[in-house]
Amino acid sequence: MNSEIKREIILDNYTHPFNKDGNSNLGYESVNSNNSSCIDNIDIYCKVEDNIIKDIRFNGEACAVSTASTSILLKNIIGKSVSDAYKYIDNFEKMINEEEYDETLLNEGIAFDEIYKQHNRKTCVMLPYEGIKKLLGKYI
Repeated sequence: MNSEIKREIILDNYTHPFNKDGNSNLGYESVNSNNSSCIDNIDIYCKVEDNIIKDIRFNGEACAVSTASTSILLKNIIGKSVSDAYKYIDNFEKMINEEEYDETLLNEGIAFDEIYKQHNRKTCVMLPYEGIKKLLGKYI
């Protein structure tokens, strides 16, 4: 995938983020992910039933990279089992850490395959992933 397409994916997910809303999502479990060194502060709300992620949403303020990363993550795990969501997250983390990974599993997440070149942005990209792992950890 060329760099222009990657930029378009990130920009689209920043300007039109998936499942970002202003509701408190009562009845959902929630987790806050924030980066103390910048503006990134995201609340993630998740509804798991029968070990399936039925719905997942987010709210908050964050940079373009973190917002786009959250949007792409949610698109890729909604409707999946908790274990399949963890597989997606593990594969994404391997890509970010320059380890062997399966790019066919990442869908739009592949747009971040060169983020390792900007070490300070790795935190932005991984922020929602760390939050989701905390939230889903009790189901494993």
